[in-house]
Parts: sequence; structure tokens; C-alpha cells
Amino acid sequence: MANLVREIRETQLMSKAELARKAGVSPVTVDRIESGAECRMATKRKIILALGLKLSEREKVFPSE
Repeated sequence: MANLVREIRETQLMSKAELARKAGVSPVTVDRIESGAECRMATKRKIILALGLKLSEREKVFPSE
């Protein structure tokens, strides 16, 4: 599953560790998600909000879901 987490994070000059801290998940989880691994809907919500987006903008981060 292709997602745009890495691109959005890098555009915001945010490190993986910073995104993980803001989202309340481990840096390993962020790495796995950026690599295209599946994750729970709750984790997707945390990532979207940590990137400063609204849940209604989820298509910008996780397209085709």
C-alpha cells in the first residue's frame, strides 16, 4: 500500500522520531508505515493528526482507502 507519510513528514521538516512522539507511536511503527506496511485505523488517525491534518484529509496521506 503506497502512502504519502514520508513525503508529508519531510515537507514539514519533521524527523521520524518527532512524528512518532507527536502520534504516540514508536519510531519503528513510523518506519514500517512509511515502508508501506499495513497498520490499524487508530494508528492512521494518530499519524494524520500528528501531521497537522484533519481526519477528513486522510486521502492526502493514505490514498485509495
